Amino acid sequence: MAAENGTPGAGRRLAVLGAGVMGSGIAALAVGHGIAVSLIDPDRRRLAEAPARIDHQVRMARLMGALPEEAVPGALDTGPSPADLPAAGGLAPTAVIEAVTEDADAKAKALADVSALVAPGTPIISNTSSIPIDELALATARPVDLIGTHFMNPPYLIRTVEVIRGTHTGEATLDALRALLAALRREPIVVEDAPGFVTSRILHPMINDAVRVVAAGTASAESVDRLMRGCLGHPTGPLRTADLIGLDNLVDSLWVLHSRTGDEGCRPCDLLLELVRAGHLGRKSGRGFYEYEGEQA
Repeated sequence: MAAENGTPGAGRRLAVLGAGVMGSGIAALAVGHGIAVSLIDPDRRRLAEAPARIDHQVRMARLMGALPEEAVPGALDTGPSPADLPAAGGLAPTAVIEAVTEDADAKAKALADVSALVAPGTPIISNTSSIPIDELALATARPVDLIGTHFMNPPYLIRTVEVIRGTHTGEATLDALRALLAALRREPIVVEDAPGFVTSRILHPMINDAVRVVAAGTASAESVDRLMRGCLGHPTGPLRTADLIGLDNLVDSLWVLHSRTGDEGCRPCDLLLELVRAGHLGRKSGRGFYEYEGEQA
């Protein structure tokens, strides 16, 4: 059902590139706030599964009071290629969010493809946890239209969004993103461009150190998390947080940080790499540092 004129998202269509954990989560956030979404992913199986996942998240968000009561859900359509965007739903996207895997080459290709298709002045938003926006801007037709975000998982619960302004990001692009986040009832905090920005540059090496503690046999994952929650006020503990991020995504981000900063503390530790090789990716696979029976994404 399309959003009515009285809802904050009326008249907007958001294109989301990538139907994985973050892409689906961002799409659910938008749909729940009355914004129409075109979800694009070449993986047809993942694309086919996405609507049910998004509907589940919207229902969860509503049950938890995370959506405005008056919001009419935005329409959702899906497709395998950004070439379908201009015709999707009869309305060209007012903004594009790229949320493909945390790989510089994959993101660069997605950004290059979409920037060649959308109208100049359309904000192109890369959702990334670590890759510098100025680096990604090299792949786009118009760097002035590119800006970064780092939504936290799950997007429908975490209201603060890290916003990364690149050297070439235009003022109009920043203003448009602020308006979009206002319609989503999110709070933007704008930071300068750098590998890992603020949150990942601090959090991800800390998680890596927590994994090293477990690997050394000093404490179990549960003990590490209990100490971090009870003594230091971390809301979930670093290793449950790692499972929520996705251990594969965490490894990708750490490699980005390591290669671009030279910080050896960002080299993924062996236990983290072993878990990823075994397919234990965290909550989305059903097992990481903890087991999540029946909770796979």
